[in-house]
Amino acid sequence: MNIVLIGYRGTGKSAVGRILAERLNKTYEGMDANIVRGAGMPIAAIVEQSGWSTFRDMETRQAMDLARKDDQIIDTGGGIIERPDNLPALQKNGCIFWLKASVETIVARIRGDDQRPALTEGKTFVEEVAEVLQQREARYRAAAHHAIDTDALTPQQVADRIVSLLKSCPQRGVP
Repeated sequence: MNIVLIGYRGTGKSAVGRILAERLNKTYEGMDANIVRGAGMPIAAIVEQSGWSTFRDMETRQAMDLARKDDQIIDTGGGIIERPDNLPALQKNGCIFWLKASVETIVARIRGDDQRPALTEGKTFVEEVAEVLQQREARYRAAAHHAIDTDALTPQQVADRIVSLLKSCPQRGVP
């Protein structure tokens, strides 16, 4: 079974994913990092050259490929829920954990991140985070087997909670 981490940027998916991979002796797969490595350019350049749709196509191919494998910690991009087929594929062999945080926490954690282009036009950074988070929240909730608020937790504490919840994950092949 895979452990799949979903949630907005800045909620701790990468840090928690690496901790879990080491602790559980599983392979860590960072989807965004894999896409960047495969494309040979940052996400911002992919989007600038080819558009968000092309990036989302790359993300879907990555999700489908990883869904066929086992014993991985999968750190998804924040927009993995933008395509309706991505999460059902990952659920077939995975337990989905939604790492969530408040707008204030997310903004504080990612303010200096310039690796991603804007998702909305004409908004301040805080307005964009709030708007996109609000648009995605129901889809994150619907896809997740478990939700963990990371606002006041360290990545180690989040990893501890995930490990304690693993026994309540659905059996393989049951979403």
